[in-house]
Amino acid sequence: MTPIAGLAGNRGRNLVRIADRAPGGAELSVVLTNDADAPVLDAAAERGIPTEVVEPEDGESRESHERRLLDRLDEYDAELVCLDGYMRVLTDGFVEAAPPAFNVHPSLLPAFPGIDAHEQVLDADVDVTGCTVHLVTEEVDAGPIVTQEPVAVYADDDPESLKERVLHEAEFAAYPRAVRLFAEGKLTIEGEGDEREVRIAGDRNRSFPTRRVRGSERAAELRYGENPHQSAALYADADAGASVVDAPQLNPGAKALSYNNYNDADGALGLVREFDEPAAAVIKHTNPAGCATADTLAAAYEDALATDPMSAFGGIVALNRECDEATAEQIVESFKEVVLAPDYTEDALAVLREKDNLRVLDIEDFDTDPSPLVEKPLAGGRLIQERDEQVITPADLEIVTEREPSDAQLKTMCFAWQVIKHVKSNAIVFADGTETVGIGMGQVSRVDAVRLAAMKADEHADGKSAAGAVMASDAFFPFPDGIEAAVDAGIEAVVQPGGSVNDDDVIAAADEAGIAMAHTGQRAFRHD
Repeated sequence: MTPIAGLAGNRGRNLVRIADRAPGGAELSVVLTNDADAPVLDAAAERGIPTEVVEPEDGESRESHERRLLDRLDEYDAELVCLDGYMRVLTDGFVEAAPPAFNVHPSLLPAFPGIDAHEQVLDADVDVTGCTVHLVTEEVDAGPIVTQEPVAVYADDDPESLKERVLHEAEFAAYPRAVRLFAEGKLTIEGEGDEREVRIAGDRNRSFPTRRVRGSERAAELRYGENPHQSAALYADADAGASVVDAPQLNPGAKALSYNNYNDADGALGLVREFDEPAAAVIKHTNPAGCATADTLAAAYEDALATDPMSAFGGIVALNRECDEATAEQIVESFKEVVLAPDYTEDALAVLREKDNLRVLDIEDFDTDPSPLVEKPLAGGRLIQERDEQVITPADLEIVTEREPSDAQLKTMCFAWQVIKHVKSNAIVFADGTETVGIGMGQVSRVDAVRLAAMKADEHADGKSAAGAVMASDAFFPFPDGIEAAVDAGIEAVVQPGGSVNDDDVIAAADEAGIAMAHTGQRAFRHD
């Protein structure tokens, strides 16, 4: 626990937030004020925080008043002082005698110092403001910066609206962060007097830095979100690489993309970019209904669609080559929401535009890699991880069964592994050659995912069969039952990560059935 003291002159809303959050284990041990009527006193009393009122006496010097403040402060052994709306300038004597002191200013210093920061921001017509937490010095708003938080400025802002947004969006984030860094020992103050500098441990530019500042612009207001009762908008990042966000829509009569269209199209683009050969995929609810590579794009699309034509109805089609007329003619034979490709022939566009509401996206930067990081929002934060760029070759596989896979099966294992990276876990892919046969996605038990893939291959696939196919699993089989279900469906080779405590039993089941199995040594979970 790190004891801190608050020094406030009014409501002390930042101090109240720090008290409620206890960032880094910091505890507000006392609130001092120079005003007996300050509302912060009631807020502190409600939380059981001791308070001290040290009002300046008539004619009392700043130095004398501050000595009395320091006397009260000394009783609480505070390691940090946090100012919040304390409108008296502190002298060097106080700064040198007291523990380190932070203050927060409602602008991105050194821009717009002083008491009228919001008015200065609006007069300057800037797009971004924010707040700054800094070390307190005798010179107002000039101490070393600890941390900052940006906030957008909008055309309809006035000083009051900007003040409230800076408080809630910036100060409420930055001040607890600064206190946490101090309490956790990640912030050090070097030097003396005016030569002091702030250092933050690990504050370097790398994949996962201690701080991230991301700006994005609203690209579109969408009709609705995932469901009609949810409002939604699309925001665009700069330099996104291959992306559906700013892809030109080449069918002028079609309506704008929906939230779900963008989500599914993004997943479809990620899948077809896995392959160098002509590839096609059909996506439904971000899962592949089918995927294939072939010598021609039209053949790849035909094979991908044949995996599950029923589920492909209303889906998203993704291609990794210029869409030609032959492929376009197949696409329009059944209802699709969106088709995306790096380019289109004029004849292909003519065919696709016959469908008034088919969205036709041109992915202009198809060969440009997207961001190496992917994000998942959480309530109160976000998870960030490296994009799954793993690619396996036959040389990467460890053969663990008595029967060795054929060269053709090894090739199919590698194809299926690239597909399964884009299937929600628990995921199973049945494949033959370089086309999917059945896909089991999003099951809470692995054996059920196997059964679903088998059912899809048996009941939904057009001209395909699981008999003689290869099965890929995105994670290890915890029990032999998944292998047994696959053998019942006709699977003759399996690729999976391995690593289960029951690997020996699983391998024994494969040997008993006379099928081949290879381990990748790495899994391919996908949970969003």
